[in-house]
Amino acid sequence: MRVLVADDEPSIRFVLQEVLESLGHRIVAVEDGDAALRELTSSAYDLAFLDIRMPGQTGIEVLRQVRAGGHDVAIVIITAQNLLENAVESMKAGALDYLVKPFALAAVKALAEKALSTRALKDEVRTLRRAVGRAVSPGGDRLVGSSQALLEIFKTVGKVAPRNVPVLITGESGTGKELVAHAIHAASPRAEGPFVAVNAAAIPRELLESELFGHERGAFTGALSSRAGRFREAAHGTLFLDEIGDMPVDLQAKLLRVLQSGEVTPVGGRDVEIVDVRIVAATHRDLDQRVREGSFREDLLYRLRVVPVSIPALRERIDDVRTLALHFVGRYARELTEGPVSLPDATIERLEEHDWPGNVRELENAIKRALVLSTNDVLAPQEFDFLTSAPAPEASTIGLEELVGHEVERLFSTAGDDGAGEVSDIYQRIQQRVERPLLQTILDRTQGNQIRAAALLGINRNTLRKKITELGIELPKRS
Repeated sequence: MRVLVADDEPSIRFVLQEVLESLGHRIVAVEDGDAALRELTSSAYDLAFLDIRMPGQTGIEVLRQVRAGGHDVAIVIITAQNLLENAVESMKAGALDYLVKPFALAAVKALAEKALSTRALKDEVRTLRRAVGRAVSPGGDRLVGSSQALLEIFKTVGKVAPRNVPVLITGESGTGKELVAHAIHAASPRAEGPFVAVNAAAIPRELLESELFGHERGAFTGALSSRAGRFREAAHGTLFLDEIGDMPVDLQAKLLRVLQSGEVTPVGGRDVEIVDVRIVAATHRDLDQRVREGSFREDLLYRLRVVPVSIPALRERIDDVRTLALHFVGRYARELTEGPVSLPDATIERLEEHDWPGNVRELENAIKRALVLSTNDVLAPQEFDFLTSAPAPEASTIGLEELVGHEVERLFSTAGDDGAGEVSDIYQRIQQRVERPLLQTILDRTQGNQIRAAALLGINRNTLRKKITELGIELPKRS
């Protein structure tokens, strides 16, 4: 192959030239963007390595002009910063791949082989409409990370965003599935349309059908007016079906029909309306296992999983802990403290030792907690000692009744053997200590949906509201 190397660092040009020439390729090396553009537009090349930042035009600018001129050359963008913006901007402009300094020689060889065998890849990633790096959710959250695993997700988002096909995002709770969905929407031709999110686990079965497909006035008790439904609200945009694995089976059948036909019929209605919606679904469950159990339709799974995106747990990409921790400190320090706060290497090392079962969400909340409770402008490792708390006993070794018994014994021991005096209200104390975590857990599970929470608890909604006020329970924000 004839290969162009464009980088303002002599050492990088030398290394690339040596490696590629050892593979039998013919190399031309230049040190700025203008020279690279002249070479690529005046001579035939099979492969080019372009630095993203160099004198003259940048690598991305050269790439765009080469693509605009219709020149058939595979281009790899080189950068010293492994950022979302760089990765997806490169794929958006039609790059073959993305190489981060310092790079392994094996990676250069693999890219040369990839250019020889998979040049058709360029056609699939040539025309992204906008960078996923600009993808920001309404709350200001964004994808953050620098690990190779996350970089591959950035690339996949860049490739799939312009294609009007369903995407299924999987990953543990707290890994950022909705952020990936926002990124796909923001990088797609539908970016100017609405992004509508529905959590299938947080809405009662009897309301979910109406929530998705809408209803006519009088369709059921309480339907005092008609409602469009989420499908129609998301017209010409993206509908994000979160926790799709928790959707009732009978509704799965109706969802499948809508996905197959593109037609929606509201509850209690007869008129059919065609909807133009891009579907992105997400779940923390193993849908293949649920198919085997009979709780998820196999045909719906195939329909949703046209392009799968799997987000690894934070413990599997520990390199991202540093980037995320610094990001969260920078984001929340001004809001929660009186001035700038630093995060020393020793503290980051402490954070990297933690297993993070709650993933990115747990790390975010840990940073917030440390910022609120710290009185210093430096977050020392001991500020995160709460992460080392002993694990709760397994349910199989101690039951709720035994836990209550231990707590009663503890109250007696603090007030004397007869339990008189300040612990005379033991019943109320125990009741409140059981009620509060019970209600808080259910409300967290339903994302603050009190109708769903009351149904799960088997109590009246008014009773739930009264308990929330009495116990001072903070309602989680609904997504």
